Amino acid sequence: MKIYLATDHAGYEHKETLKKYLTDKGHEIVDCGADKFIEGDDYVPYIVMATRAVSADQNLKAVIFGGSGQGEAITANRFPGVRAAVYYGGSEEIIKLSREHNDANVLSIGARFVTNEEMFRVVDLWLATEFSKGERHVRRIKEIDTLSW
Repeated sequence: MKIYLATDHAGYEHKETLKKYLTDKGHEIVDCGADKFIEGDDYVPYIVMATRAVSADQNLKAVIFGGSGQGEAITANRFPGVRAAVYYGGSEEIIKLSREHNDANVLSIGARFVTNEEMFRVVDLWLATEFSKGERHVRRIKEIDTLSW
């Protein structure tokens, strides 16, 4: 599976660790940066690069990182067809629901709150969980996709 990764300084180590983990599992990784640790860099350009790709092909997946993951998800969700869910610890059921009910194609991880082992578990779960294609979920996604301002 082709997976885009992106982060700023706050998630840099997590991104690098996940890149190796997913590559070792046979996934094709597109690293949108950061390419090196730069304290205080801004996440927006990196997140935009990954989510533009997902917006263009909603069958793609991206895992993005930030300190909390919130700003990164807000940025990602500005793009048509991108459905970013946030995970920063707690019940892993939210990961399943983000895929089953919302067909989330971007996972935003709060790197300051998630260990490597937890990250591996939730990313594996997120990638393995299919969208339910339930009528109400399909209908809601279509409603979201028709929103404009």
